[in-house]
Amino acid sequence: MGDDGAFTYNGGKVAQGETQNIRYGISETYLGDPVRIPVTIINGERDGPTAFLSAAAHGDELNGIEVVREVAHEWDLSDLAGTLVCMPVLNVPAFLAQQRYLPIYDRDLNRSFPGREDSTSAKRMAARIFDNFIAPCDFGIDFHTSTRGRTNMIHVRANMEHKGSARLAQAFGSHVIIAGEGSSGMLRTEATAVGVPAITVEMGEAHRFQRELIDEALAGVESVFAEYGMYDATAVRWPGWRTVIDDASEKTWIRAEAGGIVDMHHDRGALVHEGDRICTITNPFKDDNVTIEAPFTGLLVGVLENPVVYPGNPLCHLVELEEHVRRVVEREQSPDGHTLRA
Repeated sequence: MGDDGAFTYNGGKVAQGETQNIRYGISETYLGDPVRIPVTIINGERDGPTAFLSAAAHGDELNGIEVVREVAHEWDLSDLAGTLVCMPVLNVPAFLAQQRYLPIYDRDLNRSFPGREDSTSAKRMAARIFDNFIAPCDFGIDFHTSTRGRTNMIHVRANMEHKGSARLAQAFGSHVIIAGEGSSGMLRTEATAVGVPAITVEMGEAHRFQRELIDEALAGVESVFAEYGMYDATAVRWPGWRTVIDDASEKTWIRAEAGGIVDMHHDRGALVHEGDRICTITNPFKDDNVTIEAPFTGLLVGVLENPVVYPGNPLCHLVELEEHVRRVVEREQSPDGHTLRA
């Protein structure tokens, strides 16, 4: 932010009390046409922190797009304290192709940050996004979904050893936080490394809008804004229970030991007990069933949606809960074992 309270980027600035919708050029197509990302910058009349909201770093992950758009264009931000940088579609080429990675050599934009102006096409795009709209911020939230064919309950991923990231993760108010520094090149990893605490919010599945998850994420954004004094309309929320999954916690991706058609017996967000049948893998004749049981008692953070697998394909993501948290979750789950999507 400038001394006059303006948000500046290469090519323009947004004065205090002003909102701009821009299409910012980050690359060019094979025909030499510009590749531009949509950015909305709301600079409040009151002083406060600068935050970014970003989505679709993977082009087919759509839920976060609607979260960012609704905050930018449907919320009443007339009394916003600080500045909000909203980027609903980071990976425009992949979004247009409705695929996860950049169509240019299948590169992963979310392994290309902070980028370099003299490097690969992906790193050049990442550098222009990062230098102009990420690095000037005080914190940020990057929205993702599970990859194609799988779905996640809404949860946060954050470096909980970093004080700023831990504060941000807890303020979002999700039931589950998966702790970890993150891989090199991830937006949240590289932003945190340069002093911009950032978290990843995982929610649902690719290729669709899931209204209940979008609404839950919007409540999380409100809670974060309340924590940082940007938005007075709401208070910081407590989700009722929370578990932080760290390296000391028991967690596993359960993988298929046989190929076939999967009958998943539990939804995402379900609590399963050790020995419970999570799913069954069958062949077309249903005469050679393979039962997959829970190796320990835990929460199904992610489950398969596409019901066909090869051996080695992931079936579900199971995480352990502390005993007192497990008891709370057991009380929340209905007696017949059915769990509403979380």
